[in-house]
Amino acid sequence: MSSNKITVTRLREMKRDGRKISCLTCYDASFARLMEQAGIELLLVGDSLGMVVQGQSTTLPVSLDEMVYHARNVARACHNPLLIVDLPFMSYASPEQALRSAARLMQEGGAQMVKLEGGGPVLESVRRMTEQGIPVCAHLGLLPQSVHKLGGYRVQGRDDVAAARILKEAYELQEAGADLLVLECVPASLGAEVSATLEIPVIGIGAGSSCDGQVLVVYDMLGMNPNPASFVRDFLGGAGSIEGAFQAYVAAVRDGGFPTLEQAF
Repeated sequence: MSSNKITVTRLREMKRDGRKISCLTCYDASFARLMEQAGIELLLVGDSLGMVVQGQSTTLPVSLDEMVYHARNVARACHNPLLIVDLPFMSYASPEQALRSAARLMQEGGAQMVKLEGGGPVLESVRRMTEQGIPVCAHLGLLPQSVHKLGGYRVQGRDDVAAARILKEAYELQEAGADLLVLECVPASLGAEVSATLEIPVIGIGAGSSCDGQVLVVYDMLGMNPNPASFVRDFLGGAGSIEGAFQAYVAAVRDGGFPTLEQAF
């Protein structure tokens, strides 16, 4: 294994040492190659591809077959970053189904970690997968696969009760064996509390600058979304190239220049 290879152990070391972790979504080999050259630590094949690649209104229509296809394309060009792949909607409704779906993402797609959304209902699936040697990334806060249940894409954890629930679920997911947590669209104060409480790294998206790392949808940070979320920054403007934008993103995450207070809740 390359000495530059990002592993679960190395991510924990980065958190311990206070070194910020950069992550971007990635759906094909060309972007994967440029991201690796720029030093991105984590590549996430997200089911966000349903919206930004396929033109869907939500992530829900994305199938497991489609996730395997995109993961395989990214894996061909991904050598040093850790490759995380989303388990799509209703592909982990039971622990047994989660195991089968994760196996496909790893064996056919080349995933090195799988990601799933939610807390309590998925704890047993997290336990079962980690017992079988499958690294798991959890996801709390705004859950895109639950958009209809949540009533839209809204900030989560604003009141004390909701914040306490997210913190409790984060701890339970860590105890169930999760190696990483994505925390989406929560107040910066909650992002800081979750990151300080957990031993595993917390990757924020709209969760403030105190998280252990940051993730953005690649097309958002390249300025391709006509209606970007308030926590997004266009890194392509002034960068001169896509590779330059990726380099600028890595630098901003590492030195704390992104996100700013204006890009937090």
